[in-house]
Amino acid sequence: MTAVPEPYLAIDGATAGYNGRAALVDVTMHVPHGAQVAIVGPNGAGKSTLFKALVGLLPLRSGRILLHGRTPGGQTDPIAYVPQREEIDWGFPVTVRDVVMMGRYGRLGWFSRPRAADREVVSHCMEELGIAELAGRAIGELSGGQQQRVFLARALAQQPHVLLLDEPFTGVDVNAREALLELLARIRRQDITVLVSTHDMAIAAKRFELVALLNGGLIAYGAPADVFTPDHLTEAFGGQALFLDDMVVIDQCCPGHVGGGEAHRHSHEPHAGPR
Repeated sequence: MTAVPEPYLAIDGATAGYNGRAALVDVTMHVPHGAQVAIVGPNGAGKSTLFKALVGLLPLRSGRILLHGRTPGGQTDPIAYVPQREEIDWGFPVTVRDVVMMGRYGRLGWFSRPRAADREVVSHCMEELGIAELAGRAIGELSGGQQQRVFLARALAQQPHVLLLDEPFTGVDVNAREALLELLARIRRQDITVLVSTHDMAIAAKRFELVALLNGGLIAYGAPADVFTPDHLTEAFGGQALFLDDMVVIDQCCPGHVGGGEAHRHSHEPHAGPR
């Protein structure tokens, strides 16, 4: 009898929350090695909660998370996390090179001096993200797209096997978004497992092989064509989902979101597959 391989990243019955309230309930997802997964759902669905639980910033109330069959923490191939832009203090007086070097601290320790190998990794990551010429600039002086690339470079400097990107397409222009998608295509060839939270269902359907649809719990997980069905979208978005022929429009008010308080419309062809 052939043994079933251990899932690379296993999330089993994960429940987590804040101040006595569960924001994520009984989520189970098994992510294969090197996969790229879009995490989709309305505001408050638990996308950021899931990421914070994965990196240990938020303890699980129940369930478990396993990486290589073990609880994350201490592995030489960490889970790297790029938070939402509004969670970062862009006024902190630090240069681009300093931020990217922070990605090496987990390997060399807070009180150790960077070695030549660490500086080489940092230089390579800045070159890969096209920010080498910005190395001496303060992060607060950069555009939104440049800032996003700096924190992606910091994450890649960790040399992770799992990369978490929380709403990376929010607050950046079309060129920055396309540059990020091109980077994800290159990362795919490096066998880095990637989870990306996003409100953009069109990107999720066309550019990701797997989609997890959340709203407090896991509504559906699998190929985009199997996840983005009218029943699943209605369960996730309720009255915010409007179906027009082959298109669904999500009209949702986004307090605290970029353009807060205005309606944000996301269109998606329900049966479109990944590209």
